[in-house]
Amino acid sequence: MAKTKVGVIGAGSISGVHFESYHNNPEVEIYAVCDLNEERAREKAEQYGATHVFTDYNELLALPEIDAVSVCTWNNGHAPISIAALDAGKHVLCEKPLCMTVEEALEVQEAVKRSGKVLQVGFVRRYGNNAKVLKEFIDQGDLGEIYYSKAACIRRLGNPGGWFSDKERSGGGPLIDIGVHVIDLAWYLMGKPKVKSITGNAYNKLGNRNNIQNLDFYKAADYDANKNSVEDMANALIRFENGASMAVEVSFTLHAKKDNLAVSLYGTKGGAEIEPELHIIGEKYNTILNMTPQINDTTFNFKSGFQNEINHFIDAIHGRKETLSPVEDGVEMMKILCGIYESSETGKEITF
Repeated sequence: MAKTKVGVIGAGSISGVHFESYHNNPEVEIYAVCDLNEERAREKAEQYGATHVFTDYNELLALPEIDAVSVCTWNNGHAPISIAALDAGKHVLCEKPLCMTVEEALEVQEAVKRSGKVLQVGFVRRYGNNAKVLKEFIDQGDLGEIYYSKAACIRRLGNPGGWFSDKERSGGGPLIDIGVHVIDLAWYLMGKPKVKSITGNAYNKLGNRNNIQNLDFYKAADYDANKNSVEDMANALIRFENGASMAVEVSFTLHAKKDNLAVSLYGTKGGAEIEPELHIIGEKYNTILNMTPQINDTTFNFKSGFQNEINHFIDAIHGRKETLSPVEDGVEMMKILCGIYESSETGKEITF
């Protein structure tokens, strides 16, 4: 069988796990690379054997040989590039978030419908081995009716600066960057209930905090501590049509004792913690049990998670599987994220 020819659009840091995962899939040929920085694109092309290099994604999409693309650009490029790719007859794996507004999300959804191609949103934590195992327990009814969840991703010092801190390119700060991961994971495991209302707050009180010493953190390639137009932290209470609710807490920078990543689910028969490590809580013989599954990844494994995601995308392209993260889920997640921002800006509860 001929290999699936893939183009990667955007050769920045997150593209590394896309390149590596495609490289590890025997059914894939990395055929083309595109980036505004031609030197960076050429470096990735040479590293992974791609024969075509571009600085204009439209030129890459014009190649009839290309079957699929990964969109790994700034967030403001996700929607227009995904739509152009779909209209060019390419399958699309779009990094999270799907886009920056609900209106853009709906436009992408329409492009998927008219193209008939696969679009997979990069909600990579759904593809983690820990999520797969917990989903099996949930689907078998071990947690019962899940009526409450908590999703938190707290960084005490972790504003990457650069495009991450530029609202025009990113669409927001920790909520849309790291918050989307934990919110989506909790929502997915809850069974993807429809949103009823959102009350949210976003704060910009601390800025970049580049004055802090003796504590390292990730910095974007275009890091500039003087530019910051996104929130420091956000919180929210999300209510769903089925009566369930979710509490959200995320930050790039906060006067917290330590960083905290936590996703918890609570049901009528049991509960679960999937972050920072997978534990399942149940009852038997009038006794509460704390259970730790004996699996390779009790916490999310970055490398295997992305490999699973890329492998699943290739399977979906060939009709062997349905994607776990279709465009419809990307639309719903944009409603949640934008609803939190809107609630904070207006000081009102947002209803759907």
